[in-house]
Amino acid sequence: MRILGVDPGLTRCGLGVIDTLPARKAKMVAVDVLRTPSADSVDLRLGAIAEAFDSWLDTYRPDVVAIERVFARNDVSTIMGTAQASGLTMGLAARRGLPVAMHTPSEVKAAITGSGRADKKQVTSMVTRILELDAPPKPADAADALAIAICHSWRGALSAQSTPGANKDLTERKAGGRQGSGLTKAQQQWAEAMRRAK
Repeated sequence: MRILGVDPGLTRCGLGVIDTLPARKAKMVAVDVLRTPSADSVDLRLGAIAEAFDSWLDTYRPDVVAIERVFARNDVSTIMGTAQASGLTMGLAARRGLPVAMHTPSEVKAAITGSGRADKKQVTSMVTRILELDAPPKPADAADALAIAICHSWRGALSAQSTPGANKDLTERKAGGRQGSGLTKAQQQWAEAMRRAK
């Protein structure tokens, strides 16, 4: 399975593509951070993100898009931009009939490090190890996007959060989702880490 992870943001939007491999392993395909100038109007910035995101969908053809769930913060302008970028990428994926999954920050941290309270340095370090990279992905938004994709690749065996089925278009939705067999020992450990993080 090919997963496109998205760390949404208006100024910096992280994108990371991985291919899942047997035994809970994964291979990085691509990673980048889309940037838009804060001096530009919001419509122009969203338009630039849309164009770049569409290009990634064309180039890498993911099977599913995993996006970090937006939470309210004190900085209203920042959360608004993040929510706008998140909604934009969700809509572009849905337009192509791609399943979209949402994962909370603590969920991603727990999946990658075993702790829902891990800091960015710990997440980046584990992403580098899991994907067997020569150097840590930079900036943090790039590592976060890959972490979101990895989280979904592992969580998919536990519970599907994505839109049911890979649809041909928005008018041809299919009922049902993926059904997994028993959990591996590693997946059981991950589930336990998730419970401890809550």
